[in-house]
Amino acid sequence: MFQRRSDHYVATFAVDEVRVLRKVASEVVGLLTDAFDHADPVVVRLFPEVYPDDAEGAAEFRRYTEGDLKTAKIDQAGAILAALPDDTGGEVRLDSEAAEAWLRALNDARLAMGVRLEIRDSTDLGAELDEAVAKDPASSRMFQLSVYAYLGYLQESLLNALIE
Repeated sequence: MFQRRSDHYVATFAVDEVRVLRKVASEVVGLLTDAFDHADPVVVRLFPEVYPDDAEGAAEFRRYTEGDLKTAKIDQAGAILAALPDDTGGEVRLDSEAAEAWLRALNDARLAMGVRLEIRDSTDLGAELDEAVAKDPASSRMFQLSVYAYLGYLQESLLNALIE
């Protein structure tokens, strides 16, 4: 998908891919702004405790770093939104900085989806997809698993283009 062209990383996206990426990035922004809740397992995953055995130290660390980290994550998701074509398919050209922002934003989106879908390190995504297809190929779980797999593919593609 992504290819290195001189000092840019280029991919062409179909209309549906643009819509999915726009929705995923917007949901990450929403999670980090309007719906930000320290009790949400996704927020816990995106902002892990640095000092799990020291509640006071963890709270102090969070007080000094959480705002900047949240802003960075919002900006990274914003980099995806800014680079995507408007409601059409088309080419995306990223410079090195934007490509790195995309990688971090894709990672955050996959972490968030992984928590919601209860995906673990030991999860066989192919088996999960097969099971979802067998149960109901039109289910929301099937769609969400497909998006999760697509984000992984996109992330890997961009990473490979960066290290070429």
